[in-house]
Amino acid sequence: MEETKYAVVISTVPSMEVAREIAHDLVENMFAACVNIAPKLTSVYEWDGKIVVEKEVLLVIKTKVSFLDKLIERVEEIHPYDTPEVVAIPILAGNKTYLDWIDSAIDPMRKSEEDS
Repeated sequence: MEETKYAVVISTVPSMEVAREIAHDLVENMFAACVNIAPKLTSVYEWDGKIVVEKEVLLVIKTKVSFLDKLIERVEEIHPYDTPEVVAIPILAGNKTYLDWIDSAIDPMRKSEEDS
């Protein structure tokens, strides 16, 4: 099997407003090709010795493995949680035209050409 080039990153946020802000930032700055926003998620977890049940919004972020460190760093900078969930899952296979689109959507050369 060849090395994984693409990843899906998941993160939860407290509201649709925050979800849209983070999604827009990641796409605009070419850390991600696409961010799906899935509302009405219920998260159950332990925090500070208590079981917490929270309404959250799920972000499903498509990117390249080579951008993961920068993407994670950016999410940590702009995310309102002290400890945001940012988990990367490798994409083992996919539709070639979709994967090619990810390449073109976050190609840093495209950004420099647009700025010229």
